[in-house]
Amino acid sequence: MDAAVAVVMRHYPEQTWHNGAIMNILAVAVSVFLFVSSFVLFAYAYAVPEEFAAAVFFTGIMSASLSLAIPFHLMGRRDS
Repeated sequence: MDAAVAVVMRHYPEQTWHNGAIMNILAVAVSVFLFVSSFVLFAYAYAVPEEFAAAVFFTGIMSASLSLAIPFHLMGRRDS
């Protein structure tokens, strides 16, 4: 067991690397990507042709909403 895993195991004895830590990291990475990409979609909504502007802007809103919903629903509650 390397030093980083030993520190984590000492502070969180019930947490192991195979019971969801990798999924939490993946969920956070996807959420951050969706949140940042929503800004790009908001900006491109003014650069695309007029008939696609509403769809691109709505996709940006849905991307931001999903980026906030993922941590709330998938990662669960963290009681100290």
